[in-house]
Amino acid sequence: MRAARFYDRGDIRIDEINEPIVKAGQVGIDVAWCGICGTDLHEFLDGPIFCPSAEHPNPITGEVPPVTLGHEMSGVVNFIGEGVSGLKVGDHVVVEPYIVPEGTDTSETGHYNLSEGSNFIGLGGNGGGLAEKISVDERWVHKIPDNLPLDEAALIEPLSVGYHGVERANLSEKSTVLVVGAGPIGLLTAAVAKAQGHTVIISEPSGLRRKKAQEAQVADYFFNPIEDDIQAKVHEINEKGVDAAFECTSVQPGFDACLDAIRMGGTVVIVAIWGKPLVLIWQN
Repeated sequence: MRAARFYDRGDIRIDEINEPIVKAGQVGIDVAWCGICGTDLHEFLDGPIFCPSAEHPNPITGEVPPVTLGHEMSGVVNFIGEGVSGLKVGDHVVVEPYIVPEGTDTSETGHYNLSEGSNFIGLGGNGGGLAEKISVDERWVHKIPDNLPLDEAALIEPLSVGYHGVERANLSEKSTVLVVGAGPIGLLTAAVAKAQGHTVIISEPSGLRRKKAQEAQVADYFFNPIEDDIQAKVHEINEKGVDAAFECTSVQPGFDACLDAIRMGGTVVIVAIWGKPLVLIWQN
């Protein structure tokens, strides 16, 4: 089968590789759709970050490059491994793309996303969605309704990122929030906040992305940080500043805009993955 595989920074190749073997406790999936995440772009431009290197194999999978990329995937079950009981061939599914140490508590209260050495399917190894097929442990495979289009279902993983970010902000009812960056993650973060009834401000320099955000109706205000004074605009909307700001750009001016806009006691949530150091200057 074909697969897009990470070899090193600036080196991703389409290879012909063997189809994955479905082991006991695993589910075989025909991949229908897989998004290209900003994290994948960071690996190409700045990596390896989550991807292993020849000098630093993944501590859980033991894998070294090349590894298959892709973690925003949907598909159809094509094979059921021994011991799998909650799924059947033909089910439409999405993948929760975690790699965690053996024995990790993966219950909803287990905070397995913070486990030592944790990584992601499609970055740290274990195959990836930018291939024709993948084999995944049953725990990470989630059935979805058959009437949910599979192209839309591939957005569930990035949507969960936005949802988690908004939940981490611990907002009260009808808060005012700033989302810096209207790429896919920024749009989904804004959509979650808007759906929860908050007033949403988007800051995005790209006219094309601002237009998409307006069409999607995920915010109440849309500003261009190149032309607009975001701090002044925010304080016109809410005199004290926003209750939460979500950094979805991984660039220093985006983070600075969050700090400028936040009210005293507010929350800044860094949603983006950074490939370069972030600078924080404390001032009285």
